[in-house]
Amino acid sequence: MRSFPIQTGLAIVAVGALLAGARLVVPTVKGPDPAQLEAIVNFEPDRVPLSPVSRRVEPEPVLAPKVKGAVRSQLLDDSNGGLDLFYRALWETEKHEPGAITRISHYGDSPTTADLITGDIRTQLQQRYGDAGHGFILIDKPWAWYQHAGVQLTASGWQAMGATHFQTRDGLYGLGGVSFTGTAGDTSQFVYSSGQSNFEIWFLKQPNGGSFTVSADGKELGRVETAADERAAGFAPFQVETSARRLDLRVDRGSVRLFGVIAEKNGPGVVYDSLGLNGASITVLSHMFNEAHWTEQLAHRKPHLVVINYGTNEADFDAFVDHQYEGELREAIRRVRAALPESSILIMSPMDRGHRAAGGAIETMPTIPRIVALQKRVAQETGCGFFDTFTAMGGTGTMARWYNDQPRLVSADFIHPYPAGGKKIATIFTKEVTEGMSRYKLRQMQPSQAKNRGGGAVR
Repeated sequence: MRSFPIQTGLAIVAVGALLAGARLVVPTVKGPDPAQLEAIVNFEPDRVPLSPVSRRVEPEPVLAPKVKGAVRSQLLDDSNGGLDLFYRALWETEKHEPGAITRISHYGDSPTTADLITGDIRTQLQQRYGDAGHGFILIDKPWAWYQHAGVQLTASGWQAMGATHFQTRDGLYGLGGVSFTGTAGDTSQFVYSSGQSNFEIWFLKQPNGGSFTVSADGKELGRVETAADERAAGFAPFQVETSARRLDLRVDRGSVRLFGVIAEKNGPGVVYDSLGLNGASITVLSHMFNEAHWTEQLAHRKPHLVVINYGTNEADFDAFVDHQYEGELREAIRRVRAALPESSILIMSPMDRGHRAAGGAIETMPTIPRIVALQKRVAQETGCGFFDTFTAMGGTGTMARWYNDQPRLVSADFIHPYPAGGKKIATIFTKEVTEGMSRYKLRQMQPSQAKNRGGGAVR
């Protein structure tokens, strides 16, 4: 584990304290909320072992040419039709067809664990196409900064194990990549910013499994028994007559193993699952998840779009990027497509990542442009969409510019964006998706228009 730099942490705390004090004296001064400061200071970006390679030794940086302006077609490449299944679902949602819910599951690394970028994407898509609920949320906070925008999560007693650790070797991590074991008396409470109508608890059936109780707004919905002859995925759905804003789970008896909770509304609208893991890399999807179990989880969720958003942590390993990364990415794509043949896949590139070069200048890590180029090529060859986050931010040198901006848009590790930086990326992403669907609708209408013109010519 690479610990958060002490000097950097103290600097962030000091700046946060000054900004917080300034807000008390001059209310118009904007500064980070306390929760945001805690999330930033507590970041401990683990790394998934990328065997069998050693950590990179920084060479003199050889950077890609500076990008002059973002060409729109470079940002979201859907030219191979890889996003058409997703666009079709989103169009039905846009037309407010009864019950038309478009579901998106976004897998990523540490920024995603704090719902940075993904939280703003969710909000913007739901404002445009309708709010169909919060989607998947973990049972407890595996990391201090884990959060889901618009939901207050409090829990006690659970033992968490994530897919970025090797201690749990069965690979059974549910949809979100974290398994939670609880015993009698352990609890979880979810308080939602708006009422939710449909809930589903995801758990593991297992020999000698215990039971847990589910309540909504203080009213018991039912008890779930997890005992079974063999281990298998379990899903416990509950509907409420009037939408509920609070959901409570409590282990009644024995030991249970839970994965997460789905919260949705009746739709039409969009649901956006934020499935981030601290320190994650593409190897989480290609190796750490038990394939049969993860296939079952994905097939049950049935997202119309799966976003695969890794590359930041891999940038530490030159040899892995150049010799193994492509194979791991293709394996992850194969697994998702096998589980969801009727869904779209979008490869979302990493953000820029900076490092201190000789002389102290902040420069883009040389591996980042190589990862982005590799991802774009593989996406095109495998029928996936591709979103170029790196170019959308501004390309080479963005982290230096963002770090020197006032107010600052990225933390001192040159990896994690502040909320304002995350929102910039989310806004561009949402705009590109909306324009991509407009292109899809135009393609769908063109054959009909051509047929009408041809028919009119016959007498």
